[in-house]
Amino acid sequence: MKQKMLLCITIGFLLAAGGCGAPDSGQNAGAAGGNAASDDASGTPADNGSPDDTSLNDASGEQADDVSLNDGSGSQTDGGAADVDAAETGALGDDTTSGTTFEATNMDGETVSSDIFPNSRLTMVNVWATYCGPCLGEMPELGELAAEYDPGELQLIGIISDVTEDAKQKDLDYAADLIEETGADYPHLLLNESLYYGLLTDVSAVPTTFFFDENGVIIETVVGARDKTSWKEIIDALLEE
Repeated sequence: MKQKMLLCITIGFLLAAGGCGAPDSGQNAGAAGGNAASDDASGTPADNGSPDDTSLNDASGEQADDVSLNDGSGSQTDGGAADVDAAETGALGDDTTSGTTFEATNMDGETVSSDIFPNSRLTMVNVWATYCGPCLGEMPELGELAAEYDPGELQLIGIISDVTEDAKQKDLDYAADLIEETGADYPHLLLNESLYYGLLTDVSAVPTTFFFDENGVIIETVVGARDKTSWKEIIDALLEE
């Protein structure tokens, strides 16, 4: 009952805040066969057989069947970034002073946990969705950033918010095609309860990007897409602190 109440509060906030709208055909990286991870042009995620009571609804107010984030109704800029309002950056809630813990599976079927945080001074976690144009638009440059920084300074991880660990193979293949097409050559995690409750309960739109220190503490949150120059400014400033 407590979880359901919290989800109702969260859903209300999501409907007010909005987020990434469904991309049109020109914005999506466009793997052959169409978007296997969405039911229609509204961006509503398909049923991936995810756990109960962990769904957030989409902009229509209808509840999805998976552990997914809302697609919202936010507009997009010409550069392919989400059109977000003021207060785009900031820390999450009051629970950011303790280290984040999670355990998930990456696209290669390997287990990845919060034990990775000490491997780098700064961990950048980008939450994206297969239906999100701004997400896909920034992923090529995120791939470049991941390659340019020393892994001991910065490691980059993606979380696919609308594809779960037990998703259908066609959805997994579609996500893999998008990752390859965008050149986002860094680990991508599949959504599960551990990731959802450990990281994503406060996410109101995609893309959302978290920065963690080596103890797994969130030190910065950015809502919306950015270009490479903007990301470098944020990353370099955090590394200098």
